[in-house]
Order: sequence, then structure tokens, then C-alpha cells
Amino acid sequence: MAKNKGEEVIDELEDSGAEPRVYELGFHLDPELPTEEAKKAYQEIRKFIGEIGSIVAEGEPQKIQLAYTISRQETSGRRDFDSAYFAWVAYEATPLKHAEILTSADTDKRIIRFIDLLTTKEAARHAAEMLELSLKTPERTEGEEPVLTAELDAALENVAV
Repeated sequence: MAKNKGEEVIDELEDSGAEPRVYELGFHLDPELPTEEAKKAYQEIRKFIGEIGSIVAEGEPQKIQLAYTISRQETSGRRDFDSAYFAWVAYEATPLKHAEILTSADTDKRIIRFIDLLTTKEAARHAAEMLELSLKTPERTEGEEPVLTAELDAALENVAV
């Protein structure tokens, strides 16, 4: 019987006794989930990762427009996704535990796509800080012109002779 990729990795790492490493799991959740269900799904994934490894940093789900359409074949037919809830969790775990997390993410039907990266604690914490900063910074609209720009334009007109 053929093994899936996660099972092969687990077999290779079972006796390795490798040191823990820091990984980052980024994933898109089904956009048709109600917001509360998306948060619940994220919390379940986060809890599973926390039980296996230690969480370094995280980004809660936010609904985003995708850069391109993701198509997925399901038992009911093909589904296309133009948006999704994006979330991420950076965690420290042994390679064997990491393989368990990947297998779990691969079997979770609420996750439409995921990526898993090797990272560092510093990079993960920096990403969390940048996310927090971007959430605090208000977005500027096109029609909005700061007062300082108008004052600067007036000053420049007086200087040009």
C-alpha cells in the first residue's frame, strides 16, 4: 500500500532524535465559513500545534482576496476560491512532531491550501510585530490629503520665483 508524503517523513524521522526547529504554518481557510467558525477552526489548529510543540508567534484569521483563483476537486465537484481567511502559526517542534502537524493540516477539510516554512524565532516574532503595527496604522484613502501637504505646496509656491 502506498504511503502519503507525511507518513514517509514520519518513518524517516522516527528514530532520528533531531533537535527542535522553528516552523511557520500559513494557511487559507474556506471563505464560506462564518467568521466565528473560521476563528474556531483557527483555534483548534492552534491548540493542536500548541499541544505538540511550543507556539512562537501567530496571526489570527483575516478574510482576504486571493491574488489568483484556487481550484480544488472535492467529492461534490470542483470548487473555486477567490477569497479565503488567512492565518499563520509559528511554532517550535521536533521534525517528527512537525510531520504530525503537516499530516493534520493536509487532512483538515477547512484548510484549502497551506504552506509550511522553516524559520527562526526572531523572524517569526518580527512578522507578528509588523502585523500588529499594520493593524494599528490607519489606511489612507485616495481623496485624503494631509494638512502638511497643503502647507508644503503653499511654501513651495512662495519659494519658486
